Amino acid sequence: MDPAALFAGLCAEYADVTGVTGPEGSSGRFGSETLKVNHKIFAMLVSGRLVVKLPRARVAELVETGRGEPFDSGRGTPMKEWVVLVGDEAECRDLVTEAYAFVG
Repeated sequence: MDPAALFAGLCAEYADVTGVTGPEGSSGRFGSETLKVNHKIFAMLVSGRLVVKLPRARVAELVETGRGEPFDSGRGTPMKEWVVLVGDEAECRDLVTEAYAFVG
């Protein structure tokens, strides 16, 4: 999976979804490009990695099963509701959809 290409595709796919805003050429939180629903980030591209916001238990499950990695915003502590996606493209798309539903 190419996270940057996937994120670009997701931005195009979500462009017409009510309440969703994309990166629009500006940096967001953590120096990232972001996808937001109702002004809240649900997915972002950080240093070439695709990161999504999910419930803590879901993040823990993804990390435990090797389908995700802990996300650290640079402060030395993983963020409990954020996960770096490492699966195949289909699974990552499903997890972005899950993140959109969780945040939205």
